[in-house]
Amino acid sequence: MSDPIKHECGIAFIRLRKPLSEIREKHGTMLYGLQKMKLLMAKQLNRGQDGAGLGVVKLDPSYGDRYIARKRSINDNSVAKIFEEVETKYAQLDESRLDDMDYVKKNFAYGGELLLGHLRYGTHGGMSIENLHPFLRQNNWMSRNLVLAGNYNVTNVDDMFQHLIDLGQQPKEKSDNVTMLEKIGHFLDEENHELFRKYKKEGISNIEIAEKIKENISIERILKQAFKNVDGGYNMVGLLGHGDAFIIRDPEGIRPSFYFYNDDVFAMASERPALQTAFNLKKEEVKELGCGNALIINRDGSIKEINILPVKKQKSCTFERIYFSKGNDSDIYVERKRLGRTLAPQILKSINYDIKNTVLSYIPNTASTCFYGMVDGIYGYLNQKKIEEICKLGANPKEEEVSAIIKQKVRREKMLIKDKKMRTFITNDKDREDLVGNVYDVTYGIVRRDKDTLVVIDDSIVRGTTLKTSILSILGRLSPKKIVVASSAPQIRYPDCYGIDMSRMNEFVAFRAVLSLLEEDGQKEEVLNSIYKKCLEENKKPLEEINNCVKEFYTHYTTNQITKRIAEIVTPKNFKPEVELVFQTIEGLHKACPKHHGDWYFTGNYPTPGGNKVVNRSFIYYMEGNNARAY
Repeated sequence: MSDPIKHECGIAFIRLRKPLSEIREKHGTMLYGLQKMKLLMAKQLNRGQDGAGLGVVKLDPSYGDRYIARKRSINDNSVAKIFEEVETKYAQLDESRLDDMDYVKKNFAYGGELLLGHLRYGTHGGMSIENLHPFLRQNNWMSRNLVLAGNYNVTNVDDMFQHLIDLGQQPKEKSDNVTMLEKIGHFLDEENHELFRKYKKEGISNIEIAEKIKENISIERILKQAFKNVDGGYNMVGLLGHGDAFIIRDPEGIRPSFYFYNDDVFAMASERPALQTAFNLKKEEVKELGCGNALIINRDGSIKEINILPVKKQKSCTFERIYFSKGNDSDIYVERKRLGRTLAPQILKSINYDIKNTVLSYIPNTASTCFYGMVDGIYGYLNQKKIEEICKLGANPKEEEVSAIIKQKVRREKMLIKDKKMRTFITNDKDREDLVGNVYDVTYGIVRRDKDTLVVIDDSIVRGTTLKTSILSILGRLSPKKIVVASSAPQIRYPDCYGIDMSRMNEFVAFRAVLSLLEEDGQKEEVLNSIYKKCLEENKKPLEEINNCVKEFYTHYTTNQITKRIAEIVTPKNFKPEVELVFQTIEGLHKACPKHHGDWYFTGNYPTPGGNKVVNRSFIYYMEGNNARAY
């Protein structure tokens, strides 16, 4: 993606299903779980580089022994830093007693059976270590402790925060992290209270009651109460101090969640390939958690998937497919190739079907898979053209004529090169403007000056800033006759509120394009004020009744008109080559990703009512000059 944006966090969870002594005997080390956790987190670094955290819970500790540990880091290399410190703690143990699992478990804080890892992209809240997952809700009763981490954004935090206050609580801050921790914690407390009262009436001692609560606490009941009115996208993992654990996914399946288990281990991750790599698994061995479902992993190691919330039409985030997830997932790889292939007809039209004088390339590095699909699509057209030309030669064609037709090929080249070291060389603001424009470089001598058209494919075009200030300027050095920039995603028109840092309307180049067209036609003030008033009134309604009023903004012009204006906006001043943009269609997106319908960025069709409220608020903030996030 040419425009860098922050996005969803990553989670990893491991539950060892055998005692540490058996794990050590079978795998050669009691650090097996930690080693696998390190690998799961390393394989998902694409999902979060602002910080990382690790939480560990031990099963069946003696009363008075430590059983919960947490390590978090905001270092540049946070995952490596965390595990370096954990390994240092292990190295400090008495080497002569490392065969004694009771000794190791008692004296090594991270020697537990439940491990929870998190990688954070800071789309909400600050960058301090206090904002890093996992979060802890601590209590002297083991079964009331909660360790929580997730990939989520909740859109109705205000309502839930007020609900906690109405219950008599005093949350320390208003954020989805604290609110979810306290809301789940509230019903966890209620469950504990109810069981305590029940067993106390039976005349059981307090220590016996504590043990019976651990055995009989209902995670299912807690989750059904805690998540009943949560609006948003989430893949959330919770560990209870006594050893129960849960994973819960939102009813629309907005955020991804995958898992696998065998006799030795249960493991969960945000991305399927991370599990496949860490445990050497086939695709079919990894399962996807159902929408609105929870996995409950009991302290005895038993596992069950149950429905918690009414299942709705699955609207998995298509940006996962287009860009965010690693492309080594087999399904995502195929879908990205399809995205490129579906663009081929539009690209052929934009180059006037002149394949001979066109060079095809891509904006590195994540667009490479779409590029392969685009090339396949162009070759499909070219091969059909070859068949037609050969047929026209008649029954006895000359060998050289057939040879000339067969030799026609698509000119596919790596034209744009990203110099990763350039960013570290930018030392101050004075250098920045010049050097940022040189983070990319080009391959010289391939494009014929003033003769060839250069086509480059990108994952998506969000702000258009990098295109204007860097990419097009650099490609212009090659002096092509024309540059076509193809986006594998449709026009991004609406903000996200489920985990991606895209919530400000004026950051979208499509939004700025419509503003420009309205201003040119003398309608800007009238249209903006009308929609502003509608957004204000709409957001006064109950959450479930709110509609997206911002859709009206884009109805004044066709997609082609908006595309042409975007091209004008991103074209540098005094730029010689003609610039044309080609965007994926909504139909093409759905054809490429048939099982994933979360397209609200492009259509404004939000999967939850909270999305409609956020998009209206985002427009309100724009009109009021408020640069805050709208969620």
